[in-house]
Amino acid sequence: MSKSKLSRRIFLMGSAAATMAGCATTKTVPSLKRLGYVSPNEKLNMAAIGAGGKGSSDIGQCGDLGENVIALADPDERMANGSIKKFSGAKVYQDFREMLDKEKNIDACTISTPDHVHAVAAMACMERGINIYVQKPLTRTIWEARKLTLAARKYGVATQMGNQGHSGDGVRDMCELVWSGIAGDIREVHAWTNRPIWPQGIEGIFADGKPGILPEEEAPAHIDWDAWIGPMQYRPYNSAYAPFKWRGWWDFGGGALADMACHILDPANMALNLGAPISVECLHEKGNNDQTFPTEARIRFEFPRRGNMSPVTLYWYDGNLHPPIPEGVKNYKIGKNSSGSIFIGDKGILATGTYGEGSHLIAGEHMNDFKTPQQIIPRLPGKGEDQKQKIDWIRACKGGAPAGSNFEYSGPFSEWIVMGNLCLKFPDQKLYWDAPNARFTNNDEANKWVKPNYRKGWTL
Repeated sequence: MSKSKLSRRIFLMGSAAATMAGCATTKTVPSLKRLGYVSPNEKLNMAAIGAGGKGSSDIGQCGDLGENVIALADPDERMANGSIKKFSGAKVYQDFREMLDKEKNIDACTISTPDHVHAVAAMACMERGINIYVQKPLTRTIWEARKLTLAARKYGVATQMGNQGHSGDGVRDMCELVWSGIAGDIREVHAWTNRPIWPQGIEGIFADGKPGILPEEEAPAHIDWDAWIGPMQYRPYNSAYAPFKWRGWWDFGGGALADMACHILDPANMALNLGAPISVECLHEKGNNDQTFPTEARIRFEFPRRGNMSPVTLYWYDGNLHPPIPEGVKNYKIGKNSSGSIFIGDKGILATGTYGEGSHLIAGEHMNDFKTPQQIIPRLPGKGEDQKQKIDWIRACKGGAPAGSNFEYSGPFSEWIVMGNLCLKFPDQKLYWDAPNARFTNNDEANKWVKPNYRKGWTL
């Protein structure tokens, strides 16, 4: 990374930390300005789109930090019951569009739905000047991620993607290790996860044993199934889709890669300033079909030279697959860690955990004289990574510096994460990516998967 880019990145992190420590600016985002707020001490009027599951902790933490929760939207009232009880004064809706049309005083909104609803819900909020916190992955498709990045610039709202490790100390530790040069020039990264822990590669339940739409079941009274389906092509309710198992289906989720890579690959994306890859390739998959993701996969991304940083080849392993133990590594038990990553440089090898925790040197010429690098990136206040990230975003909503995983960072990052899923559709071909034009140069069929096909009545 060039010194100018490194200095700029540290400056932005430092600005965020300083602002949260009390150095508030006078800038206000559109929604607060519209409501006449002038002080960062004012409470935000907050809402949630997706108030159950992870959504309950997302909006719950915001309430615990003192913000004013006024509305909740979730198609599944039973899943949202905990949030409904906690915020008994909040208005409750099943369709987020109705909530946004009726509630005119929302300043900020958490979006913690299944992946297929992220983009349309986020865009609907930004168009209304509402600041947003969107769970990872930011979107289900490349095109949606690009659209949200551009919209955040246009509307000037405060944004944050929910890869909470980005706000923790671990990612910063790994950045400082890489930037110190203790491992030399990093040319290769290997990252792995034990996911999926939900059904994928589903066989034997479709008509004639072939992938297809599951048979209709009666939707429970507490679920508004049409609102749950949202922008995707309609299919009848089946309990194999919701409330939990949606992540394994192409129409609703992004499988193991989309679930965990925004965490596990964040240290690499940040420390190595990866940008966009030039190619992506499926090296191995098992159990993939037209409806559900595979039970295991191995994917390779290639990134070009970035300033004075060498080209990087990045390998992703899921379904409990693991990389080979690198030469020179003796005591690091890759197979016993449910997820993590290793960075291979020309002077040493670094390792880190799911959220950047435990970052350290595991092999190399400096093993005997290793010293922890000086901290050059300010750490953020808060108890735990989840709380740190909410504080970071809330401060941005009130006029502070941009949150660390704002869409300028997380939008391009999400693009190449979800791009990795597309190569599963074409396991026999390396796909070459033209990032400025958001298209593959050697496969027109693959380009059909860059943008989703919304059902009538839904747009972005």
